[in-house]
Amino acid sequence: MQHFQESVYKLIVETSTNLPADVRRAIQAAQEREDAGTRSAISLSTIANNIDMAECNVSPICQDTGMPTFIIHTPVGANQIVMKKQILEAVALATKNSKLRSNSVDSLTGSNTGDNLGPGTPVIHFEQWERDDIEVKLILKGGGCENKNIQYSLPTELEGLGKAGRDLDGIRKCIMHAVYQAQGQGCSAGFIGVGIGGDRTSGYELAKHQLFRRVDDVNPNEELRKLEDYIMENANKLGIGTMGFGGQVSLLGCKIGVANRLPASFFVSVAYNCWAFRRQGVLLNASSGEIQEWIYPSGDTVSMKQEAAAASEETTERREVVLQTPISEEQIRQLRVGDVVIINGPMYTGRDALHKYLMDHDAPVDLNGAAIYHCGPVMSKDENGEWHVRAAGPTTSSREEPYQGTIIKKFGIRAVIGKGGMGAKTLAALQEHGAVYLNAIGGAAQYYARCFKKVNGVDFLEFGTPEAMWHLQTEGFAAIVTMDSHGNSLHAEVDKNSLEKLSQFKEPVFA
Repeated sequence: MQHFQESVYKLIVETSTNLPADVRRAIQAAQEREDAGTRSAISLSTIANNIDMAECNVSPICQDTGMPTFIIHTPVGANQIVMKKQILEAVALATKNSKLRSNSVDSLTGSNTGDNLGPGTPVIHFEQWERDDIEVKLILKGGGCENKNIQYSLPTELEGLGKAGRDLDGIRKCIMHAVYQAQGQGCSAGFIGVGIGGDRTSGYELAKHQLFRRVDDVNPNEELRKLEDYIMENANKLGIGTMGFGGQVSLLGCKIGVANRLPASFFVSVAYNCWAFRRQGVLLNASSGEIQEWIYPSGDTVSMKQEAAAASEETTERREVVLQTPISEEQIRQLRVGDVVIINGPMYTGRDALHKYLMDHDAPVDLNGAAIYHCGPVMSKDENGEWHVRAAGPTTSSREEPYQGTIIKKFGIRAVIGKGGMGAKTLAALQEHGAVYLNAIGGAAQYYARCFKKVNGVDFLEFGTPEAMWHLQTEGFAAIVTMDSHGNSLHAEVDKNSLEKLSQFKEPVFA
């Protein structure tokens, strides 16, 4: 199979850079349903724009290309050892060419391998089938939405919903709760795969397998079909909206599978996937390894340009404020939740490793008045040795909650940028020290990459590319104030309102 490695490489590039047609249609339907001019509508317009940019640039839709997970069906007699070696080589090449972010980290030392290879990465599952061709499917599921996966052991008590028993209504409550708990941290509006039964391990695997179904398919199990329809109708009544900004659409797809279980165990496992639903597959000639067919219709057939343009024409009353870094406390105190902020000037990225480091050390640059961006970008070097930003959307900010308040106080940071919001400790620090939290659009890695005109430098590259502190010259970076210096938090408000709405679904539905 002289073309197998090349075909896998093409699959990786297509999965990372071009959303399939069924996913695009789901996002278009959300645009049509969302109230024009709202924060969620504006976010969906940005998302649509980002999808087209990624396709045109052949660059990652989202900078977090996740844990590459391959599901492979082979004929009897196929050499899986050789195939695995070639898959690893294709993954390493895709990482080198900035189609994947280097995401494989030693769990004990925190060291990044740099090529997405290491114990357990990528994930490769082989299974034989009674066909003559080879099927290779791939899903790239980012860490932000992976962290919002959740598993329930029935019976249990659920916030807002009460007791969930070992029946279809208990399952229904678990799924509704899974959508609620994700809020904007999983880059809503999202897709969910649900696995009913199995053990703890196989239940999660079953849930993730549901994400390989087509968005518009129909469940052959009538009970599960009704449950999927119910979830799609009612999860969108929770008011979470795109990015957790509030809105009409919180869920874009729901697929449910079932497996037998032990009498003593009853698990409901939910795999939450962000709007950047990156999965694709190919059928290969078993002799040559050449691609015979793409399993999911290509995104090339569904352009997002018209929908993005139409959405951008909608008018809305919102205040836009242009800020040049470094930012003063006086400028920050004038901002309120809902304001759109445009940032120009130097900006610094910082994720988990940097925040942990800064708790006990000085910063390599003066951060007084600075904007720090929770982002692990995809970077590349040109032939002259200069760095360029290839993809740079926000990461989930909640992981920095233990550090952020202290770092704001210690260094005089004025703007913290990320997605999904932060907690009470950070909110108190924003109020006390005069800073704001800005929510960027999760997954919009191409949209934001264009705002970084130059890489001024980098510190802590030894942490790995995603965790390094990148010094970025910024122009026209737009984000929404969702936590201000006056004690207001849009995230807390949406969470409270959606919990109240969730409680309306306590009563039994399925007899």
